[in-house]
Amino acid sequence: MIDDVLRIKNTVINNRAVLQPMEGCDCNEDGSPGELTAEKYLRAAESGAGVVWFEACAVCLEGRTNVRQMMITEQNAGSFRALLQKMRDAADQRQVYILQLTHSGRQSVRPLIAYHNSVYEKTRPVGDENIVTDGYLDSLPDKYAAAAKLAVEAGFDGVDIKSCHGYLLQELLSAYSRPGRYGGSFENRTRLYLDCIGAVKAAVADGTLICTRLGVSDMVPYPNGFGCDERGELDLSEPDRLIGELVKRGIDILNVTVGNPYYNPHVNRPYRKGAYTPPEPPEAGLQRFITVEKHIKNAFPALTVVGSGFSYYKEKAIEEAERQLDDGVCDLAGFGRMWLAYPSFYKDHASKTFDSKKCCLCCSKCTELMRGKRESGCAVYNGYYRNSYKEMKK
Repeated sequence: MIDDVLRIKNTVINNRAVLQPMEGCDCNEDGSPGELTAEKYLRAAESGAGVVWFEACAVCLEGRTNVRQMMITEQNAGSFRALLQKMRDAADQRQVYILQLTHSGRQSVRPLIAYHNSVYEKTRPVGDENIVTDGYLDSLPDKYAAAAKLAVEAGFDGVDIKSCHGYLLQELLSAYSRPGRYGGSFENRTRLYLDCIGAVKAAVADGTLICTRLGVSDMVPYPNGFGCDERGELDLSEPDRLIGELVKRGIDILNVTVGNPYYNPHVNRPYRKGAYTPPEPPEAGLQRFITVEKHIKNAFPALTVVGSGFSYYKEKAIEEAERQLDDGVCDLAGFGRMWLAYPSFYKDHASKTFDSKKCCLCCSKCTELMRGKRESGCAVYNGYYRNSYKEMKK
């Protein structure tokens, strides 16, 4: 059941609800939490959810998607520490806080790519000068380790080495054509990802939760995507092999996602209405999540898995989460858009005051705001973002 306690290492998670990382593009230019950032996470603290998984936090300046992306540094770590303390003061019970570490790669302000991808570059072409060198990639494990160390010192319970949604570590997984130490073979393509995990693990205390949000499949046809065949269908042979390596390295939590929101947003965010008509019904994407997560749990039963896609179920989201938890599909239930729209959904469920009229509509306006280079939040129920969305549309 979603209210059940889960123990990992020395960490107690008081329930199975996870607030997924939702980037707000609202930090200060030095990467520290801005006013809107703090407001959002204080709402998360009051939600009653067991885990708050913080949004993408760049490990270096050039790896940011925008000038207001989160980034922890020696100079601003105190602001993160202060925010976490305010959150703990506001929470009814102990929550677990995880910081997602990332390098935006192709989606950085200046694109930094692993290789030329003919699918992605149809809409955003880049030159040879944007391909990162092996020497540059060699420098990144230390940057992930430094950010992780600062995060733990600031009070985070765990860190997430992010590899999904087409960002740099994920793109390297499909760098079949790249020469050198980081391309071609499976060992080369996974090298940086695994090296970053190793560096992070060595930099933090033993009790720290080592987590990863992994794009198990890009749902982009081989050779331009990972975990897919030439037709663009799931091929889990390499993802299984990679997850096996993650288990060997002591990953505590695997947060599952599928697809690339810059190419096929309907895959990881099935929606009811939006900017374009998806090539598949939302039920297909929801079933894909279940299929992939159940496959992972069967293959790696001791691994703690966070399931995705629950926001789409609206008023039945908790009911569906409990069904999948009971069926062994996943161990934790992740809610993304839902908590932006209805931050207290879990607390209201627990107190039997859940209001279905507050549920996320799965309209993707929050993403439209982000793509429009504005602060991102729920443009349906939150007045600030609703007004911003109206201005953008004008």
